[in-house]
Formats: sequence, structure tokens, C-alpha cells
Amino acid sequence: MTKIAVFPGSFDPITLGHTDMIERSARLFDKIYVAIGKNSTKSYLLSPEQKIRTVNEACAAIKNCEVIDYDGLTIDLCLRLGAKYIVRGLRSGTDFDYERSIALMNATMKPEIETIFFISRAELGGINSSIVREIWKNNGDIEKFVPKSVLDCLNHN
Repeated sequence: MTKIAVFPGSFDPITLGHTDMIERSARLFDKIYVAIGKNSTKSYLLSPEQKIRTVNEACAAIKNCEVIDYDGLTIDLCLRLGAKYIVRGLRSGTDFDYERSIALMNATMKPEIETIFFISRAELGGINSSIVREIWKNNGDIEKFVPKSVLDCLNHN
């Protein structure tokens, strides 16, 4: 049986914390989909095309990883892909409370889909896309927080 997982997020931009989660997930699952969701309530730094390109470049060495974009519920995407697992990262207790609520709702709707939590590595635990966007918008240096693909993309805009 093939173990397929989905790692959903906005990845705006993808960070080193994200790439760590993807690499760790790829060792456990036969296939990991990095699923770039669309959220109409968010204001994005990168276009959908830029997100796909930067995530693809950041994950190029991970052979069992595929980058896709999607609309709608993550659990519906899982059903379409034949994925039985959703991967989520936890940086803090606040993340846990938020992610736990979503996982419980998903489990109620589709009990056959399991949410797997990865704890962030200590050195990556403070990185999040919202803060990275703010640093970038205020002319700060984000090199320590994002893959090279993001820097290349932003520096060519």
C-alpha cells in the first residue's frame, strides 16, 4: 500500500521551516504533495506562479515530492489524490491549539484521513511566512529564513 500525504499551506513564501517539514515527511511517506492553497482572506507577497516555482525549486532534490495548487477543502483534495495523511508543522502551543481544532474537524468529516504533526526543529521554530513577509516589505534581510529560490524570485521583481 502506497502511503500518500498532503502538506497544505499558502507557502507565501516557503521558508526553511517548511522545507525541513517536507524533507522529514518525504522520509516517512511514499509520496508527499506540497499543496499550495488559495485563501481569499489573505494578502499575498508572491503570485500563484511564483509560489509554485519557488516551492518546486526548493524541493527539487526531493524525488517523492510533487508541488500542486488547489482550491477548497484540504480533505477533499486528499480524497482526490488518494492521500490518507495530512502533514502539519507545530512551532508552539498556539500552533497546536489551532492545528488541533482543524485536525478534529477534518477527522469528524473524513475519519479515514489522519493528521500527522511534526514539531519544528528548535533553530527553525521562530520562522513563519507572515514575519518573513513583513521583514521583506520593510527592506530587511530574509536570507537566513528562506530557500535560495525565494531570494532569487524576490530580487528579480
